[in-house]
Amino acid sequence: MNPSAFFIRRPVATTLLTIGIALTGVVAFRALPVSPLPQVDFPTIEVRASVSGASPETMAATVAMPLERSLGRIAGVTEITSSSTRGNTNITLQFDLSRDINGAAREVQSAISSARSLLPSSMTTNPSYRKSNPADMPIMLLAVTSDTFTRGEMYDIATTILAPRIAQIPGVGDVSVGGSALPAIRVNVNPAQLASYGVSLEDVRKTLATTNVNSPKGFVESADHRWQVMANDQALVPEDYLPLIVSYRGTNPVRLSDLATVSSSVEDLRNAGIMNGRTAIVMIITRQPGANIIDTVDRIKAKVPDLQAQIPPGMEMSAAMDRSITIRSSLHEVERSLLLSVFLVTLVVFLFLGDARMTLIPAIVVPVSILGTFAVMAVAGFSINNITLMALTVATGFVVDDAIVVLENISRHIEKGVPRFEAALLGAKEVGFTVLSISVSLMAVFIPILMMGGLIGRLFREFAITLSVAILVSLVISLSTTPMMCSILLKAKAAGEAKLSIIDRFFAWLLAGYRRSLRWVLDHSFVILVALVATVALNVLLYSVIPKGFFPQQDTGFLLGNIDGDQSISFREMESKMVAISDIVKRDPAVNVISVSIGGSRGGPVNSARMYVVLKPMSERTESADVIIARLRQDTAYQYTIQAEELSKLNEWVPKIQTAMTALPELTDVNTDSQNRGLQTYVTYDRDKMAAYGISVEVANRTLYDAFGQQPVATLYKSLNQYRLVMEVNAERTMSPES
Repeated sequence: MNPSAFFIRRPVATTLLTIGIALTGVVAFRALPVSPLPQVDFPTIEVRASVSGASPETMAATVAMPLERSLGRIAGVTEITSSSTRGNTNITLQFDLSRDINGAAREVQSAISSARSLLPSSMTTNPSYRKSNPADMPIMLLAVTSDTFTRGEMYDIATTILAPRIAQIPGVGDVSVGGSALPAIRVNVNPAQLASYGVSLEDVRKTLATTNVNSPKGFVESADHRWQVMANDQALVPEDYLPLIVSYRGTNPVRLSDLATVSSSVEDLRNAGIMNGRTAIVMIITRQPGANIIDTVDRIKAKVPDLQAQIPPGMEMSAAMDRSITIRSSLHEVERSLLLSVFLVTLVVFLFLGDARMTLIPAIVVPVSILGTFAVMAVAGFSINNITLMALTVATGFVVDDAIVVLENISRHIEKGVPRFEAALLGAKEVGFTVLSISVSLMAVFIPILMMGGLIGRLFREFAITLSVAILVSLVISLSTTPMMCSILLKAKAAGEAKLSIIDRFFAWLLAGYRRSLRWVLDHSFVILVALVATVALNVLLYSVIPKGFFPQQDTGFLLGNIDGDQSISFREMESKMVAISDIVKRDPAVNVISVSIGGSRGGPVNSARMYVVLKPMSERTESADVIIARLRQDTAYQYTIQAEELSKLNEWVPKIQTAMTALPELTDVNTDSQNRGLQTYVTYDRDKMAAYGISVEVANRTLYDAFGQQPVATLYKSLNQYRLVMEVNAERTMSPES
C-alpha cells in the first residue's frame, strides 16, 4: 500500500490542497487572538459587599461570615478567602479547574440571595459578584486630569460616561475607576449646637432621609387632558437643605442651618489619585478571557477621540499605561526568530543537498506545515503567544525531517537511473512507514505534558499540542506534496556532474576528523567513562546551585506596587506620603509615567495605595526592570496563608511567624495583610444609666454611626446617575478620640 501514490498521480489536486492549507493558515493567523501567554483562566469569582463606616471586625462578623457560610455550600469550591477592611468585604471563590465558570456564577448569585436576610439592615446595596482571573494584569490605564474640575466631578464623568462606554468595547472585561468618589452633598453637624437645641443626631438623620423621596405621585385626568403629578420632593442642591425644620423649640422652628453646614463634596473623602504629580482619576482596564490584547487596545485607542469629545472642555484623557507595547515587541521578536529559523533550516538543507531544485521542496513544506498549524490552533481556541510561537520555532527543525527523508530516498533512486515519476512512487512507498513512525514517536514525547494537571498542565498544553500538530501536518505534507513535487522538479544529474566542491571538501574533512576522534575514544574508553561520571556529577551540582523559577524574568516595562503606611495613619497624612513617594519614583531616570490611587470604586484601606509605574522603552534606558525594582524597593509577591479558628490566635501567632520569616536570609520585605495593630477608640456603655435615661444600645450605636460613619442617609436621583446625601459630625469634631 502506497498512500502517496494518489497524490503523485494527481499533481493539480495536490497543489490545490497545499495552497488551500496555506491560505487557511493565513486567514487563521489573522484571526487568532494575541496574548503574552496562553489563556489559563482560573474559575474564580469575586464577591464584594460594603457597609459605609463599619469596622473591619464588624464587616468580618456581620457580612463576611454569613456570606462565606452560604457560598461554602457551592459544589466545586476549592478555596475561599476573604478580606475585610473599613466598610468593605472582598470574598474570593476559587473553583476546580474543570468547573464551568458560568454555572458557578449562577450558584454564587443564588447563595448571595439566600444570605441576604442574615446581612445587616444598614447595608444599602446588595453584595455584587464578578468573574475574575487573579493572574490577569491590566491591559491599559487611562487617566483623566484637569486644572479646573474637582476630583469628584472628574470621577463622576469617568464612572457615568467613560467607564460604561469603554466596557462596551469588544474585548474589554472590566473597568475599575480609582482616585476619588462620586459627588455628594455632605451635611456636617455641629454636636454642640445639637445639645443646645436638644436635638439628637437621629432627629437630623430622619429629617434628611424623609426630605428626598422620589416616588410615584399619580396623575390627574379630565375628559380631554391628562396631567402627571410632580412635586419638589427632592432637594438636589445644598441650599435646599438649610431651611429644613428639624425640630421645634417651643413654637420656634429649629432649622438645619442652625445645626449644620451643607456643602457639595464627594461621597467618600478618603480617596485620592495622582499621575505624574497631577490630580487624576485612573481607569484600570482588564480584558475579557481569550480576547486579543492588541486588538482590544487598538479599539480603545480608536475610541479615545470620541470619548474626549463627550467630556467637558478642560478635562483631558491620556494613556497612563499601554501593555500592548511590550506584547507587540515581544511577539515581534519571536516571530522574527521563527522566520529566521525557517531561513536557516532552508539554508542548511541547501548546503547539504547542493541543489536549488531539491531545496525548493523543504522550503515549501516548512512554511505550509506552520501555516496549517495556525488553522488547527484557531479551531482549538488557542492564541498567538510566546509559548505557541516557541513551539512553532522548535517545530521548524522537526517538520523538515520527514520531507528530507522522503526527498533523499527519491533522489537516491533517480541517481540510479530510475525515471523521476517511478522514483517518486517507489521512494515514497519505501519510507512511508518510516516517516510515520518518526512522527508518531516525536508526538509521543509530549503525551506526559498533555496528561499534566493543574496550572503547569494548562499552561504548557498549548505548547505540546501546537508542536504535535505541526509534526502531524508536516507528516501529511511529506507524504503528499513532497513526493508530488519530487516527481516534477527533480532530475537526474549528468555524468560527471559534481556537487559544490567546497562543500564536498568541507564534509570530507569533517568526516575524517570524526573518524580520528572516534578511534581515539575507542582506544581510551576508561578516560571517557570517567569523563561521563564527572559530567553527570557536575550537572547535579549545577542543578542545585542554579537559580530556579516558574518563568524566565521578562522586562515588560511595567511595575505594579503598593505603598503601605502605618495602620493608624490618617488619610491626610497617607495622601501626603503618597504624593512624596510618587515624586521620588517619578524622579528616577528610568520612569516614564507613575499613577497612584487610594480608595476608588472598590474601596480599600486608607493606609494602602496602589502604584502603577510605566518604565521608559528599552532604547531609552540601560537598566533592566529587576535593577530598577531593587532600586525602588518594591514588595515581592509570594503569599503564605495562616488560618485559625479564633481571631485572637491569629493575632498572637502572625507577628511571631512574620518575625521568624524576616530572619531568613532568602526572604526580603516580609509583610502581612493582618491590620490589627491600628489605633481604636473603645466606647464602654454603662447599661444601667442608659436604661435610666431610656437609651437603648441600638440608639447609641446609631448615634455613633451618624456621627462618624460617613453615612449615606438619602439618595439623590439625577438623569445620569444616583448620588448620596452624606451626614457626619463636622471635621473639627473628629480629629481625636475625645470627640
